[in-house]
Amino acid sequence: MCVEIEAKLKVDSLAPVEQKLTELGAEFRAEQLQTDFLFDDANAALTTTDRCLRLRRQSVAGSERFFLTYKGAKEKSVFKKRREIEIEVIEAESTQKLLSALGYEKVLVVKKKRRLWQLGRCTVALDRLPLLGDFVEIEGPNNEEIADVRQSLGLADLPHIEKSYAQLTKEEHDRLGI
Repeated sequence: MCVEIEAKLKVDSLAPVEQKLTELGAEFRAEQLQTDFLFDDANAALTTTDRCLRLRRQSVAGSERFFLTYKGAKEKSVFKKRREIEIEVIEAESTQKLLSALGYEKVLVVKKKRRLWQLGRCTVALDRLPLLGDFVEIEGPNNEEIADVRQSLGLADLPHIEKSYAQLTKEEHDRLGI
């Protein structure tokens, strides 16, 4: 089990951030298409306690992989910090059947295009979500290194967004009546 620490920032455009990453000598890792299937039980026990159960389909250059992830409730921190358990699964359909047998049903689907970069010990994800727009996520080993990368990218003045993409997507669905 690991602890995920990340800053999420809403940006008007990803292009200047990508240019700054290049200037700083960051290493481009991959472009991914991610589809996240979020699960919960009939009582919304996970959602109401700020936890998450997700099955992710990740496509990279025509190759697909699947990951089952549990995220615990957010802990007190400058940035978003929570326990995360993730395993790669081979059979996504069987995994969905298992979750259903345990009482979990698909409650939301979130799609995004992600470009991953490595800058020092931090991973910088440039995300584009159809309903929500462009975001930068900086994940690292501690608040200080995340703050340093945020500053280096010229994003220190942008507010950190506590909500997950699932929460933001659900709010947008509700707003649009989807």
